[in-house]
Amino acid sequence: MTLFWLAIGVAVGVVGTLPLLLVMLRRAVHRAREAEGEARHSQRLSELGSMTSGLAHEIRNPLSTVGLNAQLLHEDLASADLDPEQRERLMHRIDSLAREVDRLGHILGDFLDFAGRVKLDPQPCDLRTIVEELVDFYHPQCDQAGVVLRVQMPEDPVRVHVDEGLLKQALLNLLINATQILERAAEAEGGEAGELILKVDEDSDFAWVHVIDTGPGIEEEDRERIFHPYVSKRKGGTGLGLPTARRIVEEHGGRLHVESVVGDGSDFVIMLPRA
Repeated sequence: MTLFWLAIGVAVGVVGTLPLLLVMLRRAVHRAREAEGEARHSQRLSELGSMTSGLAHEIRNPLSTVGLNAQLLHEDLASADLDPEQRERLMHRIDSLAREVDRLGHILGDFLDFAGRVKLDPQPCDLRTIVEELVDFYHPQCDQAGVVLRVQMPEDPVRVHVDEGLLKQALLNLLINATQILERAAEAEGGEAGELILKVDEDSDFAWVHVIDTGPGIEEEDRERIFHPYVSKRKGGTGLGLPTARRIVEEHGGRLHVESVVGDGSDFVIMLPRA
């Protein structure tokens, strides 16, 4: 008799857990379907990235041909036996065409930098050396824009393990962005372009590079949005400089964010793991 009631109890227990088992099974099937959908979506994105990158390369080649022919036409028109007014009008049109070709070339270049696969070749190096070399390269652009460029670095080496070329590209994108902000502010206010400061700092775990400008600052709602592709307040800008810089930094295991006070400038901060 005891065995009978024990069997009944087991049967009731099994029946009682059936709804729970069914719920768990449905959840497992749902998760499996979600994972399968995400895998298909990821594959489609990868295929789309390859297609768009290939398309950009295919556009770039004939675009170079158009630019070369525009240059040749300009040279032919300069020596052609034409009415001066007519020659000037035609050369103006050719110059406009050449400028648009150059602009499209820059857009395609920025797109390929952003869409292409980042292949790191990290090497041990001193972060101060990277910044010093970049400052030497970029100083003439600051002088031309009327921007005062300053550097603040520690006395001791700051050891990091990075791809030097790609990190310079990320820093250069930040410098160009800051310079353009300062130039626009100077044009709007009719004053001087302001200052641009490169500062290197460190602790036991991380190294930092600060790109600080004395521009108008960034509104709080825009401080994350500016790192999204194709978000640009500059006329003719592609909006890919900052997203590309962040992507390069994150590929190094670091972070890029901005701290800003409206009316008091911005600080774009790169944080990198120490070597």
